[in-house]
Order: sequence, then C-alpha cells, then structure tokens
Amino acid sequence: MTHLRKMMLEELEHRNYAQTTISSYIRTIEDFARYFRRPPDQLTPEHIREYQAYLFRERKLAASTVTQRLAALRFFYTRTIKKAWSVADTPYPKKTRHLPSILSPEEVAHLIDSSQTRFHRVVLMTLYGTGVRRAELTRLQIPDIDSRRMVIHIRGGKGRKDRDVMLSPKLLDALRVYWRGLKHKPTNWLFPGNRWHTASYPVTTKVLWSACQQAAERAGLEHKHIHPHTLRHCFATHLLEAGADLRTIQMLLGHRDLEETTIYLHLSRRHLSATGSPLDALPIRGEGEPTQSA
Repeated sequence: MTHLRKMMLEELEHRNYAQTTISSYIRTIEDFARYFRRPPDQLTPEHIREYQAYLFRERKLAASTVTQRLAALRFFYTRTIKKAWSVADTPYPKKTRHLPSILSPEEVAHLIDSSQTRFHRVVLMTLYGTGVRRAELTRLQIPDIDSRRMVIHIRGGKGRKDRDVMLSPKLLDALRVYWRGLKHKPTNWLFPGNRWHTASYPVTTKVLWSACQQAAERAGLEHKHIHPHTLRHCFATHLLEAGADLRTIQMLLGHRDLEETTIYLHLSRRHLSATGSPLDALPIRGEGEPTQSA
C-alpha cells in the first residue's frame, strides 16, 4: 500500500487538488483495502459494488458521502493504476436534496448572544456576517481583513478560488475588541489554535462546531441541529430576503454554478409569499357558510 499511496499522492498533487480532498481520497482507498484485507489494485468492480452497499447498509452514510468515496475510487483506478472505469458497472447513487434548516434573524442574534466565550462570539459573528465556509474561516490571516475597503479576502476557497466578501462595520468592531483582548497578538492567523489562541497554527473546524453547538444549547436551539454551515445558509437566505440578487449572493458564497445558489429561493420567506396560493382564488364557501340553493 505504501507504493500505491505514494503514486496516488503524486497524481493528486500534480493536479493541484486541495489538501482536504487529498486526505479524503487517501483515507477512502485505505478504508477500501482494509475492508477486503487486500491491496486495492487487486480489487475489481464487484468489490467496489460490495463496498458501496456496505457504506449504505452498515455505515449508514449519506448518498453525497458515498458519491465522494466513489470519486476517490474512480481517481485511484483511472489516474493512479490506469485501469478502465465503467459508470454502468459502478453507478453513482441518486442524490437526495434536503433543504437546510434556517434560523430567523432574531434566532441568529440570540445564538450569538448565547456564546460561551468571547472567542466563540466573534467566530459565530464572522460565520454569519460573511457566509464563509468553516475551513475558509480557519485559514483567515490578519492581512485578509481590509478595513479601508471594508472587505475580507478569502484565499484558496473551494476550487482554490479567491474572492472578497463584505466586512460589516459591526463585525469589524467585534474583531477589534477580540484583538485587544488577546494577551499574545498573533502574527499570522486571525484565529490561532490551542486553548489560549497563541499557537502558530490556525484553529480547527472542530472548535467552530463546538462554538455552534454550545451556543445553540444555551439558547435553547439545540433541536435545530445548528452547525457552522447553518450560519452560511442563514447569511445567504437573509441577504435574499433583504433584496440582494442571486448573482451577488453566488459571488459572495463562492459558488461555481448559479444553480447551487437557487436553493435559497426555496428558503426565502419573501419569495415564498410573493405569489399567493391558487386556493385563494377558488370561489368556495367558508366553513359554516350555508350552501346556496339553485
């Protein structure tokens, strides 16, 4: 496996794949080989189908996660060991599209105010105020905060694309309060790791999850299953309800395709209530009204 792992790693790096994708693909191949207790280059499409069924049946993974696992296997077979891949023999699972849970602006404010620490508070404000992905937030550096232009630079987002997002005056004030409260001022990362936020590496995404879950519990919103991406969805939906156009929201979120952004049309109260139900136009009598005789 060591030689194959090196070959796959080189192929992924040559194609400039993101580090998170590289790690995910490598783990998938290792798990695939471990399940059958055989080197992956000795396994066939029949093994892939069996592995796919195992991921659904026993691991209870979502269709999107299984699709990612199959993408890793396909890369290994087609790019690393140069074998044919038949889509007919190894079909991707049908995707199920669920509408994300959305908080009202009042609930978002209550969530932020329920933060357990000042650090958690500024993290939640940044997630909601910019709509960044959790991994993008962890990689924010001090020079990325441009207070003159009132923008935040997002470097190396999904697809290795850079973009700018707005810097809210309220968020800028919160970041300055957070900065003044640090005993040891960081020189690189905006949100350094470790308990005292003094590390030479950035905070982990696990900390962002904890910040959301602890605040949700204190706010009595734990039933909403709030996580960092919830605040990204709220950012986009609330912008749309405030009158922002889809194209602008697409650029702020860093979506490659406008179709990804259209999901927020299904979540916006303004758009849902813009058109009345056809039921309202029916000339039916109200409950308890007498029937008119001919």
